[in-house]
Amino acid sequence: MDTPDKSHVLVVDDDTRLRELLKNFLSRNSFRVSTAKNAAEARQHLAALDFDLIVLDVMMPGQTGLDFAGELRKTSDVPILMLTAMGDPKDRIAGLEKGVDDYLGKPFEPRELLLRIQSVLRRGRHSDVMEPGRVSFGPFQFDLALGELTQKGKRVPLTDAEIALLRALCTNLGEVLSREALCKSVGGGMNERAIDVQVTRLRRKIEPDPGFPRYLRTVRGQGYRLVNA
Repeated sequence: MDTPDKSHVLVVDDDTRLRELLKNFLSRNSFRVSTAKNAAEARQHLAALDFDLIVLDVMMPGQTGLDFAGELRKTSDVPILMLTAMGDPKDRIAGLEKGVDDYLGKPFEPRELLLRIQSVLRRGRHSDVMEPGRVSFGPFQFDLALGELTQKGKRVPLTDAEIALLRALCTNLGEVLSREALCKSVGGGMNERAIDVQVTRLRRKIEPDPGFPRYLRTVRGQGYRLVNA
């Protein structure tokens, strides 16, 4: 039986099989779950119930997930995790500009979705410590939508790959991301060795001593994480 203290997730996707799979999986992991096959049905749920997070597909018949997210942001700050088969960073930026909190590319492992949902919910509980759409670490601020890094108001130049890498790390601040997960986030055919190279380059721009990283740390055998040291 559902209990009031369980987080309530709304899954919006036109794929019936995926909706049921996610409903069953998230229910087994202590979430209350409602589902909708399109934006119109999601609107009906939102009018009647409160939700802690929405898992929203980009490509749906009728109103797209991006347009629905933009409409929703005018009246609600409920966290949105978007599912997309689109790997172009411009598409992810478009979603972030609409107010989406995180992205997960299809196909995905349900366990990764669970971890991302938990991460978004944790960030929401501590959202008062940073400006919406901005993540702070040390003397730096990163604008998730613009992909712009500043240090005490001065812009730090970044390559497209560094922006994608930093966006993934900032979106999951404090969380360990595997090299495989970072490859998916950065895209462009990036392999795990290339991720290590990008991390080294990024450290040169954000670390007081790149040889002894303070913010972008290596977690041996697991990957990397960004911390607000």
